[in-house]
Order: sequence, then C-alpha cells, then structure tokens
Amino acid sequence: MLACLLFTSGMCAHASDAAIAYRFANVRIGGGGFVSGLLYHPSANDLLYARTDVGGAYRWDPSHTQWIPLLDWLSASDNNLYGVDSVAVDPSDANRLYLLTGTYTYPSAGNGAVLTSTDRGAHFTRSDLPFPVGGNEQGRNNGERLAVDPNDGRSLFLGSRTAGLWRSIDHGMHWKQVRDFPAIATSTGTLATHGSRTQPVGIVFVVFDPTSGKPGEGSRTLYAGVSTQDTSLYRSTDGGEHWTAVAGQPVGLRPNHMQRAEDGAYYLTYGDEAGPDRMHDGSVWKYTPANGQWTDITPLLRIAGQPTGYGWNAIALDASHPQVLMTATFAHYTPKDLLFRSTDGGQHWHDVFAHSQFDTDHPVWLKEHTPHWIASIAIDPHDADRAWFVTGYGVWATHDLRQVDHGGTVHWQFLDDGLEEIVAKAIISPATGAHLISAMYDMDGYRHDDLDVAPPQFNAPPRYTDADDVDDAGSKPNVIVRSGWLRTPAGGAVRAAYSTDGGNHWHAFASEPAHMEGSGGGSIAIAADASRVLWFPRDAKHGYLTNDFGQHWQVIDGLEGHVRVVADRVDPHRFYAVDAEQKTIFTSHDGGVHFQPIHGAMGQFASKASHLRLQAAPDAADQFYLSSHDGLVRGSDDGALSTTAGELTSVDAFGFGMPAPQHSQIAIYAAGKRGNEQGIFRSVDGGQHWQRIDDDAHRYGAISMITGDPRVFGRVYFGTSGRGIVYGDPAEP
Repeated sequence: MLACLLFTSGMCAHASDAAIAYRFANVRIGGGGFVSGLLYHPSANDLLYARTDVGGAYRWDPSHTQWIPLLDWLSASDNNLYGVDSVAVDPSDANRLYLLTGTYTYPSAGNGAVLTSTDRGAHFTRSDLPFPVGGNEQGRNNGERLAVDPNDGRSLFLGSRTAGLWRSIDHGMHWKQVRDFPAIATSTGTLATHGSRTQPVGIVFVVFDPTSGKPGEGSRTLYAGVSTQDTSLYRSTDGGEHWTAVAGQPVGLRPNHMQRAEDGAYYLTYGDEAGPDRMHDGSVWKYTPANGQWTDITPLLRIAGQPTGYGWNAIALDASHPQVLMTATFAHYTPKDLLFRSTDGGQHWHDVFAHSQFDTDHPVWLKEHTPHWIASIAIDPHDADRAWFVTGYGVWATHDLRQVDHGGTVHWQFLDDGLEEIVAKAIISPATGAHLISAMYDMDGYRHDDLDVAPPQFNAPPRYTDADDVDDAGSKPNVIVRSGWLRTPAGGAVRAAYSTDGGNHWHAFASEPAHMEGSGGGSIAIAADASRVLWFPRDAKHGYLTNDFGQHWQVIDGLEGHVRVVADRVDPHRFYAVDAEQKTIFTSHDGGVHFQPIHGAMGQFASKASHLRLQAAPDAADQFYLSSHDGLVRGSDDGALSTTAGELTSVDAFGFGMPAPQHSQIAIYAAGKRGNEQGIFRSVDGGQHWQRIDDDAHRYGAISMITGDPRVFGRVYFGTSGRGIVYGDPAEP
C-alpha cells in the first residue's frame, strides 16, 4: 500500500553533466518562524530535534551551536512535506528518527507521509499515508501525534487529524488503522476555525506507559488524547487493540499535551481552543493512575465559568526529578506569555520570567518581540539546568534554569542559528546600495548589506505585520516602495511606504486612496524614473496611481480583478500588468493611467498558460518576459514574441542577474523543469541554453521567487515556502 523511497539530507550529491557546482546558504535573518515542537532523545547526550510548521525539521549541533536542516532535499513536487506535524524518536535506538509530514489537509495538498531515518536525519525512507497531515493548521502547537513503543521499537502509533488512530509494526514502513478507537476522533467536535476555513485537529498525542511491558515484548498500556471539549482521553491496556475513556477526566476544554513522570503520574494541559491562533482559557491537571485521582494544578487561579484569558499548552518534566515540571500560558500576547516551574508536582509554582534575563542583542530585532506561542518546552534529560522553549519566532535556551528555585536569575539566549524559517513574499537586488531587500510574512522586511548578518527589520514607523511587495525604480534604485498589511485594534489596514535612501529609512504614503478596497498590500510598482507609483491592493477591484507618494490618487483605467503591476525598467511611461486568473496581460504607454490588453503571440501564450509570471527586461525598454508552466518567453507590448527559452518546459519563478564575463546578455535564473528534471537553472546567453545550479541535496521545496545580483555574476537569491531566503554562489569563481 505504501511506497518507500530513499532520500538524503547530506551535503553532496551527484549532478548532471550540464550542472554547475554551487554553494548555498541562508540569507541570515535569525529565525522568525514558528517552531512548533522540541524533542530530546531520552538517553543520547545532546540529541535534540525541532519541528516547524512550514520549514521542515532540524537537529541541534551542540559543537557548532547551530541547527542542521534535515529536509532540504525535498523537491518542489514534495513541498507539502515541509510541514512537520510530529516528531518521534525510538528510546531504545538513538539513531532512529520519525517525522510525520504534510502541511495542509485540503484536498489539493495531497496526503502526508512518515519519513524514517536510521542515522539521525542524514537519510530518510518515505512511507506515504492514505490521509492528509496538517503541519501548518490549527492544533500544530499540540503534543506529539507520533509515538514509538519504548519496549518495542518496531511498534509505532500515529494519531491522525482525519482518519483516527493508526499503527505500524515494522518501524513505520506500513500502517494499519486501529478500528476500535472511538469515533469521536473524527467527529465535528475536533474541528477548529482558521479564518474562513474549518480545519480538522483529531488526535493530538499518544503516550506509552513503559512500565506496562518489557523489552522485546511491547507495552500494554498507552493513552491517546482527542482535541475535543467532550470526553477526550482514552486508554488501552492491551497494546492498543481496544480503547476506553479514562474515568474522572475533566471535560469542557481541549487537551493538547500529556507527559509521564518517572513516578507514574501524568501531567496534561488544556485550552478552550486547539490553538495556535487563539486560546482564552485553559487548565493544567495531574493524573495518578494508581488511584485514579485527578488534581487541578493550574498555576493561575481559575474562576468557575469565567475565561481567565490564559490558555495552557506546553508541559515538560525533569527526567531525574519526577516532581519537577514546567508549563506555560498560551496565546496571551499582551504583554507576553508566562513560563512556570514547580518542584513539588504542581502544588506550588515559580514564575520563571519574573526572574529571567534575556539576551536580545543577536539578532537585533529581538528587542521588539516578547515570548508568545510557547508550544513546547524541553528539559535536557542529562542536565537539569539546560532547558529550551519555543515561540512564534524562534527558540530560547538557558544553562542555569535551577537558579529560579532559590531566587536567582535565569539567563536566556536566542539559539536560532541555522533555523531559518521565515517566508518571503518578494525580494529585489538593487543596482546600488544593499544587495538584497525583502518583503516578509509576519516580520515586515529587511535590508541586507551583509548576507551573513541578521539586520534589524525596516525602521518604524511604518512597520507592517505583513509586507506583500517591494520594488525599486529602474534608473533610481535608491527609491524603493513597498506595500503591506498592518494589524490594528479594528482588525487591519492596507498600507504603502517609500524610501529615498535604499531602504535605510521609510516614510508612509501621505494617504491611502479614498474608498480603497483590498485585504492586503498587494502589488506595487514604481516608474523607472521614480516619478509615479502604481498600487493594486490584494483582492481589490481597482488599482491606483499617485505622482506624489500619496498626496493625490486616481483610479487606473482598464484593470480589474487579481492583477500584478510591473514597471518597465527603462521607459518611465511604460507599465505592464498580468491577470493570472484571466490569463491576460496588459500594457500602458501613459504612465499607468490607462491599460489595454496585449494581443498577438504574447497574448496567445498567456491565454493558454497557467501560473503566469511577468517581469520587465532590465536591459531594454518595451521588453518583458512571461513565464508559465509551459516555459519562458520574451517579447514586446505590441504582442511580438522574440525569444523562447526552449529547453525549459515549465517555470515556477525567474529573475535576472549580472552578465557573465565576456557576455553582453543578462544572466537569467529560473526555478522549474527542463524536461522531467526539476531544479534551479541559469542561462548566460539569453535563454538559449540552461545549466542546472542546484543539486539533489539542496532543493528547498517550492521556490516562489528568484533573482540574480546585478553586481555579482553568478550570485542568485531565492525565496522558499518555509526555509527562508537562500543565496548561492558558484563553487568556483
């Protein structure tokens, strides 16, 4: 039923004869994405794994104090597997690692897979599942859905979101549904709302009782938690064949984490919502199976019938001291979430952050962020002073945790080196000034003068919650515009800003267009001479034009729908636009006041294509490139088609860079396919011939944007769907 394939996350791979060797590295931002889980191996020293919602999984390298990405080998066709919904280790085999992968549960995303490694993530075997996995959906902050029997490493259980409980008896190679598990696991009570979409959460953790079996014979007792406010905790005493509800359990809240202490007690956290979007109430409970007793040990007082404003999520135990545990509030943004520690089984608690000092110097943008979305806490099983917790923007760690037990100060460091998960929406490499400027989800954007140094975010004001687009003027590259969305008390506002010094300082546009529509920043373009700006907010019916950075606006004539606008890089009077849904391209000769459709060969190419992308040629007026899943073409706005990049059969993204030595034509970079070969390609002869520049170990999933550097031949930048921004240089000069 399940196909198994071998992949590698190593640093070397064989490339085709036409390939060029490249060195790849992340553009340094220093985190910025949601790390949804941490897991120590219980017996191996310093063996710690992290899972993320869209950026894959990582292993901690203590000798270099950085994270090693494990899934960079995933290609664009397997991009859905970059979301990791659970991670599991085999307590009896330190080399075995399991990842439950799949980012979304909607039908077009496809089904998930279990990736199995026998060498700590250097290589993986893939086992496809018959159901979807939601690593970036509601409930991704919950406990580990995947668990290995500590008494029999062949046996694993998997709590799914849509299909109940599953079991493997051959190290995760094949899976079979547990038919007796209660139907509540797939009931409507496990659904959670995210925006306008309802998402399944299902079974959120599986926990074994290692004392219920012996090595080689398997454990008899295990628990599974269902994300529902009804009866939610179930137990099996026959190795997972049959299940019954645990007596006396709390109801009215959803469970999200469960941990077993060495003295046999279990600790569980609950919230009124699955998270992570919101959680307004919750509790922490201790369960003792020996006497069936349940005890409410919530650190903060709960008032019956009244939401406290505090959900509870992460729970962690000290492996050598069964009465020592930690937990944290969840989704309490103002002023921050709280971290608690108990040394007496939850009878009394210390507020850890009240006795903490945070090093916010590196990266510098940390000063503007406080801990939130604490979905996971990990205490080193070999060093009780060493602990970690995650946030919505990265990972904090300490070496002196027990200072809080006697009134001392706990010192925290942000250890995100290598864990680059932020998602870019747009990137540019101007001809002067900074080599890279980006627009980002969640973190607004960055100006990178040094690719290996994490800079501050764009200076505020303005500071956007999400930036959508960024563009520089072709002949005045120090003039830059960006669009974005700003979270406000009333919900949100669509905004635009400009810079006249290459992104060092920003100014809000003087105003927004009257009666402006739109749900986000959308597309923005600035004329080659910086004389005017065209703005088409996301989901707006109209685009807008200003000649004075927002002092005055007028509605653009001839454009409606989901449109992206692009400025000619040479002629300030020419603009282009593409409506990918309607498969139509447009041009304007009067500075964007009026647009009309482009017909001819270029128009015919667009009308038959999918996944349309349009960019103006950087080296000539009245020239632009159009790409699709049918290839890449160059032409003019009279509809004439002048060049076809024949070797490329499909293009996902493309961009331009400095010409090669002794070449006059710009270098072109493209992510897509040459025949059936997926990769990143480079052409130095105008698109006639292409060479692959990535390799099978460095693929980074789906690449949504790419550009070369106009000042450094061979350098390429590209944005991924979860591994940040990556840059590459030829291995040989």
